[in-house]
Amino acid sequence: MEKRMEKLQQIYEGKAKKVFATDNSNLCIVDYKDDATAFNGLKKGTIVGKGVVNNTMSNYLFQLLEKNGIPTHFVKQLSPRETLVKHVKIVPLEVIIRNKAAGSMAKRLGLEEGTVLNCPVLEFSYKDDTLGDPMVNEYHILAAGFATQSDIDTITKMAFKVNDVLKAFFAEVGVELIDFKLEFGRYGDEIILADEISPDTCRFWDSKTHEKLDKDRFRRDMGGVEEAYAEMMKRLGLN
Repeated sequence: MEKRMEKLQQIYEGKAKKVFATDNSNLCIVDYKDDATAFNGLKKGTIVGKGVVNNTMSNYLFQLLEKNGIPTHFVKQLSPRETLVKHVKIVPLEVIIRNKAAGSMAKRLGLEEGTVLNCPVLEFSYKDDTLGDPMVNEYHILAAGFATQSDIDTITKMAFKVNDVLKAFFAEVGVELIDFKLEFGRYGDEIILADEISPDTCRFWDSKTHEKLDKDRFRRDMGGVEEAYAEMMKRLGLN
């Protein structure tokens, strides 16, 4: 009988997840919360059931990406809210891919939200809430030692491949992938995809109605937040 991994001491708590050590130093357990934040933690609330949605959806998408040659931290889902993952050292960069102008990019560049971009855009932000996750370019990253040129090249290649796979996948279920955030970690000598892929970290619009099916409903006080998350689960056949 397979031994169940048990949580030991908590080693990290973020806005949406807690991470626990296990008796295997290469593995840890992620526990997803229902806490919701926006604007780098300035707005706080709760989205009932969010932890279950984000855990289940992330694991489903990580397995899809693994099948398409993208290494991830996913090992095994343990419960609706808990997943066993590889214990990575997170590269301190948020990697944003944008297919249409929305959110901060639309505001920053004076573009109407939903404007089709001539090509996908990749942005880096330095992962630090106290600084507001400032946008950085490759020169900043190299100068400050956040990552090496090899790391940047690997992350960039993987991020665009993730975009290609996910855009095609979501199109099949009537969802447009507007933009999304990724995080990567070091596992030994390898850079792998980590964190989560969920309505918290992606902008999902219905392909026909352009209805928002993501955390923008919480950010913008639009209502129907739980229903939007549930709809995404339904589209993926996960409920």
